[in-house]
Amino acid sequence: MHDHDVSSSMNMDNTLHCGFVAIVGRPNVGKSTLMNRILGQKISITSRRPQTTRHQVMGVKTEGGVQAVYVDTPGMHVMKKDRNRAINQFMNQAATQALRDVDAVVFIVDRMRWTEEDDIVLSRLEHVKAPVILAVNKVDWVEDKASLLPALEELAKKRDFAAILPISARLGTGVEALERQIASFLPEGPFYFPEDQITDRSQRFMASELVREKVMRQLGDELPYRLTVEIERFQEKVSTRTGDPVVHIDALLLVEREGQKKILIGEQGSRLKRIGQEARIDMERLFDSKVMLRLWVKVKRGWSDDERALKSLGYDLD
Repeated sequence: MHDHDVSSSMNMDNTLHCGFVAIVGRPNVGKSTLMNRILGQKISITSRRPQTTRHQVMGVKTEGGVQAVYVDTPGMHVMKKDRNRAINQFMNQAATQALRDVDAVVFIVDRMRWTEEDDIVLSRLEHVKAPVILAVNKVDWVEDKASLLPALEELAKKRDFAAILPISARLGTGVEALERQIASFLPEGPFYFPEDQITDRSQRFMASELVREKVMRQLGDELPYRLTVEIERFQEKVSTRTGDPVVHIDALLLVEREGQKKILIGEQGSRLKRIGQEARIDMERLFDSKVMLRLWVKVKRGWSDDERALKSLGYDLD
């Protein structure tokens, strides 16, 4: 996947180029999958449910003389009157804020399916001054490739896009071409981050996102969105037995109702155990260390409705 030619065309004269790139799109079009593909490892969580990416996760990709700092914006939601909750407003606000100071925007749409939500994202981009690249995702699902051209021509009428590229975030098709296009829009200037840095998010945050992802994967539609993960302990110790480093992580899963707690724990704790096992395997890979993970579930009523509670749980726009 990592083609070192991605940035070579930018770096003929040894100048450095660095800038911010926002990835936008309606929920579930493949934003997180694309970011993971570009960065070559998992930093943004992927799940089949909308509203999974709540934070403005930043991923940094440095290659050749180019550093692209990716902002994975939260899903831009249709505000329905009955769901006008604090968390919904927070996510919309965060998405709009993320677009203010970027050098390029990647707008992801699903190959043949344009919805009302895509229109809303498009309207949010109206006042964006940065070039907007349209990435048409999931082209691997299109059997008749000839049918793709008229679809792309239709999309081209919606806005004067800086470029329109068919991609498959899942398979990596067209992603290098997309990266080259992004690189061409990044201004000249020094790197913002050390070359080996992949994310500016703390390890604590990464740990909480991995637990949330496993919950989403396990529960599918059984658990509503109102779940958050708080990391109560993140401590690196050296094993007295082997002398190797071990990361001790205690995570608290907060839900809003007793019934949700039961679902999450499962029959004799079986579900929580499975969530813990899967999250631990991913954490060990991410932190390159042995991990001891303990999970608890606690009921905290009304947290997703209360802006103060949101701030205390780390949903902060700074």
